[in-house]
Amino acid sequence: MVLVAVALVVAAHWYVWRRLVRDTTKPRGLARRLGTAAAVLLPLLAIGAVSSGRSGAPFWSQQVMAWPGFLWLAVLIYLLLALLVGEAVRPLLLRPLKNRQPAETQSQSQTQTQTQPQAGTQTRTPADAVIPAGTSVKPASATTAETPSVPAATSPSRRLFVSRVVGGAAATAALATVGYGTYGVLRGPQVKRLTIPLAKLPRAAHGFRIAVVSDIHLGPILGRAHTQRIVDTINSTQPDLIAVVGDLVDGSVENLGPAAEPLSGLRAPHGSFFVTGNHEYFSGAAAWVDHVRELGLHPLENERVEIAGFDLAGVNDVAGESEGSGPDFAKALGDRDRSRTSVLLAHQPIVIDDAVRQGVDLQLSGHTHGGQLWPGNLIAGLANPTVAGLERYGDTQLYVSRGAGAWGPPVRVGAPSDITIVELASRQA
Repeated sequence: MVLVAVALVVAAHWYVWRRLVRDTTKPRGLARRLGTAAAVLLPLLAIGAVSSGRSGAPFWSQQVMAWPGFLWLAVLIYLLLALLVGEAVRPLLLRPLKNRQPAETQSQSQTQTQTQPQAGTQTRTPADAVIPAGTSVKPASATTAETPSVPAATSPSRRLFVSRVVGGAAATAALATVGYGTYGVLRGPQVKRLTIPLAKLPRAAHGFRIAVVSDIHLGPILGRAHTQRIVDTINSTQPDLIAVVGDLVDGSVENLGPAAEPLSGLRAPHGSFFVTGNHEYFSGAAAWVDHVRELGLHPLENERVEIAGFDLAGVNDVAGESEGSGPDFAKALGDRDRSRTSVLLAHQPIVIDDAVRQGVDLQLSGHTHGGQLWPGNLIAGLANPTVAGLERYGDTQLYVSRGAGAWGPPVRVGAPSDITIVELASRQA
């Protein structure tokens, strides 16, 4: 599997190098040498960005490689898509040349036209012509028939021009797409508001508002300023309760503890709650659970609390099963009063079947990022029951947030980041 992935990466970079460097530059020129060097260096930076965190590299080196390496991965995706579109356009740009007669043939035709006899001019017929002895003569029809046809061809300068136009357009489209997607992440998530009716919710809890934030992904790129923007945005909505639904970090408490500190400023009358995501288990979940508790959040580790009008439960992420601390629905929900409304915090949407079996009324999840980079939503849809938004499964409703940050490339295309204010509505109101 690894060899297949490496082969695909090599093939993708070779194709990009061919179309953007070899086809658009002159041999042995400076531009070709620089382009070839970039085609080797950029994938190495991308590999370093992906692997440095897991390999325990110093945090400063992770930061050095993260920006160019991860951004190149995003650019590569859209370069490939744009260049593939260019393959369909390229023949159209070259096609008119195939109808042109080569200059040499045109010159011969003009010469023959100029030597045609004018009206009224006496011409000598073949019979009258003086033919030197020993000279063979072919009929005119035979000479014409044996003249070789010259195939239509595209001049090298024309091919170079078309390659530069197509390559330049592809590069411009890819860079513009990634640039706009990066701006969307760095400016911070936007507030999304959603009202969800719950059949068993008492009238007293009608209008209760939960701020749902997931997938913040603090790491080598997104740091303290990113956290502060999220905290300010949440507090500005004045929610009744805050739910941080996993994937807070991509790194250790030692490296990212200062970046998470603004979370201590979260304010809500009924408190702030946290459940683990799969990335916490890559980063030291136990240490992060302890740290967020110190910051004033309440971790829900397969447990529940009673809120005015409903039960709030949380389960560990399924990635915790490798450490013996995966989700335990029976522990979190098994002995509860099912006449009460229940809201479940679970990072991954795939646990919805367990939630349905436990009679959960509403599950709040993240994990998918909404696909993050189009057409990644199509891939995310293969692995998750819901990629983004609200859907119903039996008597259970599932809401999946697109998340407030980004994993890998700090870029979102077709899947803007969000903080969702979920307002619970009682049908008795």
